[in-house]
Amino acid sequence: MQVLQVQLEVGADPAEVGRARRWARSRLAGCGIGVDEPLAETLILLISELVTNAVVHTGCPAVLRMLFGEPGVRVEVADVSAHPPARRHAAGEDTNGRGLELVDGLADRWGWQPEGAGKRIWCEVDRDAKTDDQADVPLTRC
Repeated sequence: MQVLQVQLEVGADPAEVGRARRWARSRLAGCGIGVDEPLAETLILLISELVTNAVVHTGCPAVLRMLFGEPGVRVEVADVSAHPPARRHAAGEDTNGRGLELVDGLADRWGWQPEGAGKRIWCEVDRDAKTDDQADVPLTRC
């Protein structure tokens, strides 16, 4: 099995999240995943959540990686904080605290592991998980 890995260094500025989304969209398109496909939209949302968490909660740069292979796409965000991700439960009008719940609901698998002095949070979305709209559309493999 061949795996393509691409990565982007993300600065500590929350504005970097938008740059990470744009970069990810271009890499997805380069692997045949159209920006309007549900798979791409899901991956961009997951990337946005994980990069935002890394930048906001550590105040330090992070590294975003995407790995394309079987069975799907793996997203990893490494940061310098050794603190494990903490799931919070947002109440009604709260504007934050839903990130990991969203990741848990959208990703096929996710988790975290220590990496050096920090950690790596990862999630995976299977490419063959088709929606009803995609049932007859063949998936392009990167």
